[in-house]
Amino acid sequence: MLKIAIYQMQVIPGEPEKNMDKVEQWLNQLDDEIDIAVLPEMWNTSYKLSELNRIADEEGKVILPFLQKKAKEINMHIFAGSIAYKSGDDIYNRSLVINKKGQCINTYDKVHLVPMLNEHHYLTSGKKKPSVFQLDDIEMGTIICYDLRFPELSRSLALEDAKVIFVPAQWPKSRIDHWKALLRARAIENQVFIVACNGVGDCDENTFGGASLVYGPDGELINALYDEEGTVEVELDFETQEKIREAVPIFNSLRTDLY
Repeated sequence: MLKIAIYQMQVIPGEPEKNMDKVEQWLNQLDDEIDIAVLPEMWNTSYKLSELNRIADEEGKVILPFLQKKAKEINMHIFAGSIAYKSGDDIYNRSLVINKKGQCINTYDKVHLVPMLNEHHYLTSGKKKPSVFQLDDIEMGTIICYDLRFPELSRSLALEDAKVIFVPAQWPKSRIDHWKALLRARAIENQVFIVACNGVGDCDENTFGGASLVYGPDGELINALYDEEGTVEVELDFETQEKIREAVPIFNSLRTDLY
């Protein structure tokens, strides 16, 4: 069993220091039994895209040490959603995974940028697909928000034996039905736990839809929080996952000779 806490956060647009304070306060109040703390997409800046050149975290010099220190202090893994990360002339939407020893064990730069939000005008697309990492000897992976619409990315993680896929997001309320349907589909078709952390609140013309959800590998909704800022806690049962995969052995039925 693995116990996870998800922060459905109302990110303060364009205020990285205030958002770090919010995250620190949230981490400090978590139960000691939590194994992994989960944050949403772009939690340092929200979607103040035109201001990212000024407010993005340059080379992770501020947020990475903060998260590393916090993880060791509270003895907890932190799946740190994603942040606006500046490297040279490029700004990435980058996910960070920090283990309880304070080591950054995985990063991933969002490869699918959202044309509806003009992300591609301000951010640089990632050059590599997400890779599997381990926390407490469990294989896991991540996709970020709009990546959810591209099932090939989740399937590639499942084929590398990911048991859990994290989906940090700032998914808009106007398309929240798509979010719910796609999350459940990714869980069922890959027989993985889907741990989805969305934001709430507004940033300029965008209203984010919440609905931070956890689906089991059979598509069952394990827990959810819909409209307000708050915490979702769940326990993941990997023995149940093995039984589901044995009962419906989809990966044995793949026709790799055809597709």
